[in-house]
Amino acid sequence: MSDGPLPAGQSPLHRGWGGVVTGAAIVFFAYIGFDAVSTTAEEVRNPRRDLPIGLIGSLLIATALYIAVSLVLTGIVPYPELNVPAPVAFALDRIGIPWGGALISVGALLGITSVLLVLLFGQTRIIFAMSRDGLLPAAFGKVHPTLRTPVNVTLVVGLVTAAIGSLLPLGAVAELVNIGTLAAFIIVSAGVIVIRHTRPDAPRPFRVPFVPAVPLLAIFSCAYLIVALPTVTHLRFVVWLLIGLVIYFAYGSRRTGAVGEVG
Repeated sequence: MSDGPLPAGQSPLHRGWGGVVTGAAIVFFAYIGFDAVSTTAEEVRNPRRDLPIGLIGSLLIATALYIAVSLVLTGIVPYPELNVPAPVAFALDRIGIPWGGALISVGALLGITSVLLVLLFGQTRIIFAMSRDGLLPAAFGKVHPTLRTPVNVTLVVGLVTAAIGSLLPLGAVAELVNIGTLAAFIIVSAGVIVIRHTRPDAPRPFRVPFVPAVPLLAIFSCAYLIVALPTVTHLRFVVWLLIGLVIYFAYGSRRTGAVGEVG
């Protein structure tokens, strides 16, 4: 059943299943923080038990909360009116609870801050591990003598993040982060299949169940979301990918071999 004519500038993909997939691809950054849990594996006492619980448990809880909030919002306000920057605050204000909207706005600000810290934490650990493997300069792998944390990379990531967040449009940054993360998930999923066949007897504190079905499903799902992103985001990703390949072949590929020989 049609909901009437489409607004100017919108295609039929903004409704139905196409709209759901496009929206999921755009807001995928809301789920990026979960993979930050895996970057702390070296700092967990029992990663074999605690990491799966942390990842799957937090994912299930967050998904249930997202669904519940969506049901409540669409129940009190018609969904076409929720196309606003702060839909929860707007809905509360619409039903005569302005103080609730203000409280939600403050909570959203605090929540964004906490998410930012988690993402910065995960990114610093990834760059730290890449530096230790020789893919990036050794300066990024320097650990503070007292705090025992990667201090140099933390400062660099914080400054770069602040610069990007203050100078570039948020929508473009979010879409670029989404496509980069989805591509990384595809590579990791493919790596699980390859390593399971090339090194079947390697010790594994945690084994992915139902290989290759689970990794293939992850690859298909991520690729499907990538296709739903705007074409300009695909082009930006190709540029960033080329920059990364240049850095790898000009520096990382040679250093990785040297580190492996020393180790």
